[in-house]
Order: sequence, then structure tokens, then C-alpha cells
Amino acid sequence: MGFEETVETHFPGAMRSSDYIQRTSEALHGYGFHATNAIVCASVCRDELTRNLIEEIEKAWTHVFDFSSLAGMLYLGKTGFKTASHHSPNEDGEERVVYFAFPHISIDAEGVIGNCYRSGRKDVSHACGALFGLQKELANGSITLDFDSDDIELSLLKQRMLKKIRYGEVPDLVTLTKIAHSAIREDLERMIYLTVNNDPVSYAVFTGVQIHGPDNQTWIWTDTPYVVVKDDLEKLTKLNVMPKPLLVA
Repeated sequence: MGFEETVETHFPGAMRSSDYIQRTSEALHGYGFHATNAIVCASVCRDELTRNLIEEIEKAWTHVFDFSSLAGMLYLGKTGFKTASHHSPNEDGEERVVYFAFPHISIDAEGVIGNCYRSGRKDVSHACGALFGLQKELANGSITLDFDSDDIELSLLKQRMLKKIRYGEVPDLVTLTKIAHSAIREDLERMIYLTVNNDPVSYAVFTGVQIHGPDNQTWIWTDTPYVVVKDDLEKLTKLNVMPKPLLVA
């Protein structure tokens, strides 16, 4: 199975990241969100492979607050979330926040999950490296959960992920990545509840998985997005921002 078939099997409906950012931006225009009147909070893995998604977001939106950490997890807490939302432009008397949050995974041209090739390196590499390492520890039955002050984000990642994995279970990398996405979405919505819901802020939530393919191209598999304006929540499925079939040039 090659790249396309593997993506359609595990991440059906994935689309190019540039198309995804364009379509989500266009969908939000109808709710009063525009490039200069909102702040975007973006969380991806610290991996340099994820940088092109941040750059695409920065092309579409003027104000971007980077939430990123290992595996795209959200570790900045209430202080970070409050800071970001209070940085939103409000010249028209309203504040608007757009949240993008994605773990990531790589799939090579042959369809091998987790494999990628980094610029300047001869050997095969892996993404997400943190989740790949966690999967190996689970498989070996030798995972360490002690908090390491010299490795804070990895310690937090392991502790958070183990809350969502049954004892003795060893998920494959696709499943582990989707578990990470589930944790990220839960944490994102909890932080919004704790820091934004009591303020007169409109916001939109976009989460999923960033997929690295051949030739440094990026795709997005997305969960159901939604927008909240004046406490009214609306899913964006009918606004044509849900996935369309994967297109590979």
C-alpha cells in the first residue's frame, strides 16, 4: 500500500494543509472572523517538520500565538491561555480567538507509517518522534513515569497519554496519534472553559492530525470543527470545511 492508500485507510478525507487553512478561514468570515481582528492560537509539535503548517496559518492570519510543545500537547496552562485570549484585537469591542491544535504523524511514499526523511539526514527518521518513542516503551514494557525535571514535556506527555491507554495495551502509531489528538482536544476544551467561557469572547476550534507525506507536503485529517459566537455553538460541517477526497499532485 502506498502513501495515498495508507492515508485513505487510516485518515479518510485528509486534505492538503494549504486547502484546509484556506477553507477554515473562509468559513469563519461568515461569523465575523477576519485576518486582522482575531488571534490564532496554534499548537503543533515542536518538530521542525510541523513548521510549514504554522507558516500557512501565519499567511492567513495576522496575529498568531504559538502554543506548541512535544506532540502538540497543551502545557501552557491557564496563564498562557488567558494571555493569548487577552491579546486578541478588540477595536470593534469584541474579542475573537481561533484555536488550531494538531499532533502529527509521517507516512512515506511506500505507505510506511512513522517513516520520514529530513533534509540533510541520510537515514530514515520518524514522526512523531515523542510518540514513536512512547510506543516503543509500551511495546517493551519498560515505560518510565517518574517526573524528570530535565525532560519536563516528555514526562507530562507520558503521564497524560497513560491516562487514556488501558493497562497492558500497546497501541500502534496511528492509534497512539489519535489518542494524542483526543487528549489535546479534551485539554483544549477544558482550558477554554476555564479561561474564555466567562468572558465575552467568540472562538472557533479546529483539531485533527497533521500528516507528513512525500516531498515535504502536509495534509490535515480533521475532527468536527465548531464556532461559538455569543454563546451559540455551531458545528461547521455544513460550511464546507470538512474533508474532501485526498488529492495528490
